[in-house]
Amino acid sequence: MRKKILVTGGTGYIGSHTIVTLQQQGYEVLIADNLSNSFEWIVDHIYRITGQKPIFYKLDLTDKEKVNQLFKEHQDMVGVIHFAALKAVGESVKDPLFYYHNNINSLLNILSNMKQYQIPYLVFSSSCTVYGEPEKLPVTEQSPILPPMSPYGYTKQVSEQIIRDFTAISQTKAVLLRYFNPIGAHESALIGELPIGVPTNLIPFITQTAIGIREKLNVFGDDYDTPDGTCIRDYIHVVDLAEAHLAALNRLESKESDQNVEVFNVGTGHGFSVMEIIQTFEKVTHQKLNYQIVGRREGDIAKIWADTSYSESLLNWKTKRTLDEMLLSAWNWQLKLKELNMI
Repeated sequence: MRKKILVTGGTGYIGSHTIVTLQQQGYEVLIADNLSNSFEWIVDHIYRITGQKPIFYKLDLTDKEKVNQLFKEHQDMVGVIHFAALKAVGESVKDPLFYYHNNINSLLNILSNMKQYQIPYLVFSSSCTVYGEPEKLPVTEQSPILPPMSPYGYTKQVSEQIIRDFTAISQTKAVLLRYFNPIGAHESALIGELPIGVPTNLIPFITQTAIGIREKLNVFGDDYDTPDGTCIRDYIHVVDLAEAHLAALNRLESKESDQNVEVFNVGTGHGFSVMEIIQTFEKVTHQKLNYQIVGRREGDIAKIWADTSYSESLLNWKTKRTLDEMLLSAWNWQLKLKELNMI
């Protein structure tokens, strides 16, 4: 009998890739997603890749009664992978209450049901934003948790603490994955990053500019303390990231750790600047980008990248895909969207 996993935010970017990985490893997957930043047809595309169709619930996780009903119907699930959250730094600065309501209440509803039905495993989608503006690079899991640069970052810090407190009084064990900047798309080009409205992340804005949807790419600031003045991030292929979630679940199920909560950085361990991303994209796709330098964006930090030695050693996981592969796969996904008349 296949083990059942609930994936919240499963029609989203990282969630959909993780579901593909889970299904290919024999898990039965339930999706709970309110489609606030994704599309239901992603479920069909997952089916086209894996030959299995996950069970989909259109569900707002801040709706306590509906979440209770979902768990009541699926008390036999072995774990939850919790992606569902609002995640735009700039938007969180403009509307912090919206972020606190959505990101915190959804987690509380999930945890209360996990406690009631004694569901043993949780993998939580955290973020490198919990480190704030780091004083020392690369950041390790022991790096100080500094004051956040945005309400979004604070919701991740608070969520991590809530999970620590929860696992101390319940039978649930948790892995917190602090990921860096996921980019790229599945090799089939059937799933990828597709934000609703104007993208807030760099790569979809790049691909949409290259294909003509956006007139111009804005580069937010060229006066940071970096070699070329633009922000530096640790970019990780979304399929590598999906595989990290499977590795985390395997670690929980194998009971390799006696800790209630473990934390792992999930990145490549290398930083690339915005200008390096633009230049690499132009190189691998042979597309010339129309971009302009504008002022800094509120909430952005100058530079961050991960120390991944802990996750590589304990999760038995390591990134495999190069920056060239990440950017080319993102471009192939954008081309597929045009071919399917989805843009």
